[in-house]
Amino acid sequence: MSQGITTRDRQARFSAYTAFAVQGLCFASLVTQVPQMQKAHRLSDATLSLVLLMVPLVAGVGSVVSGALFQRFGSGVVLRVSQPAVAVTIALIGLTGDNDIALYVAVAAFGLFVGAVDASMNAQAVAVERRYGVSLITGFYAVWSVAGILGGLWASLANRIDLPLFACFAIAAAAGIAASLATGHRLYSRDEEGGGPTAAELKAAGRSVPWRPILIVGAAMAVAYLADSAISNYGAKYLDDELSGADWIAPLGYVAYQVAMVISRAVADLAVRRSGPVRVVRLGGAVGVIGMFGVVAAPNAAFAIAAFAVAGLGLAVIAPVCFSAAGRVDPTGLGVAVARVNIFNYVGFVLGAAIVGAIAPLSEDNGLRIAFILPAALILVVFATARGFDPTPVKGARPDAPAMKRPVA
Repeated sequence: MSQGITTRDRQARFSAYTAFAVQGLCFASLVTQVPQMQKAHRLSDATLSLVLLMVPLVAGVGSVVSGALFQRFGSGVVLRVSQPAVAVTIALIGLTGDNDIALYVAVAAFGLFVGAVDASMNAQAVAVERRYGVSLITGFYAVWSVAGILGGLWASLANRIDLPLFACFAIAAAAGIAASLATGHRLYSRDEEGGGPTAAELKAAGRSVPWRPILIVGAAMAVAYLADSAISNYGAKYLDDELSGADWIAPLGYVAYQVAMVISRAVADLAVRRSGPVRVVRLGGAVGVIGMFGVVAAPNAAFAIAAFAVAGLGLAVIAPVCFSAAGRVDPTGLGVAVARVNIFNYVGFVLGAAIVGAIAPLSEDNGLRIAFILPAALILVVFATARGFDPTPVKGARPDAPAMKRPVA
């Protein structure tokens, strides 16, 4: 670990962990209730696909806007404002009843703030990693996954006891708001993230962030999130509709997926430090492909839940190492490259929602099974881009950008 780590750095690290936890809890509480939302609003599969597609489309806008705001206010301020707003919009979604227009508005607001949170919390995580000087990013995602497990288990329990959607969402939202407000003021400020450069220097630095390494890791990010989108948005529905799982069983596929992600991310930082990001990403891609094709072949809900877990083991490492690679080619220290890479998160989520939503209706009995084939096959893109996960820092990059192969001292 780098020398000179202060109490202030530890506070910022804990606050960033909390931000990832709140996001994981809120997101899981919502996506695992997709079948219940569809039933409450009596949405057709086609309409549901449009609702799910709206989230990443609007979130992409939120991510882009937040990237611009980072340079003026810093990612910490953006995160402190947008994260409680995400929790509020989840509760509002539960209040929409059978009013479809209100649902669309609430979902759009959710997407906008989710985009801002995703970009800003990753920028904070990269700032912490820069300060510590070793790979830490997958640990933040492990926290996200642990909270996602809790969110999925909460959804399963809520369905088992027939709790109304609003109550399910509101309880999760309240916990998220409380945690965010309690720790948000400890996030890094703009000056702490990037040393407080002038507006002119920021503008020049933003132009200096290279696009080529971002496009390489962004392609891997997109296919990973395409598969993640299929699992997150349609995993519960797949278990519910095509594999005859009960209402309380349907959220457990996502829970298994996140449990596996926690296991993978708990050891991924150490693996990256010892073996380098390229080997770790290639192994993750191979395991992810196996898991996704297991989902396609699943004869029953139990097999599918196990396959979701295998997919999670592999896919877990790709996004965190993408963000870490982006941090090494960003001379601003303010998350400009992170915000750009985060756009590919939403490219993948858009493609996932669009592809699965378009293919699923083609077969009444096996539509989702067939729709999972393309996300499974596209994970092979990870192998073609793996070398891009260990970029050479650009000229002018901060000297404390994490050297991903450096062992812990």
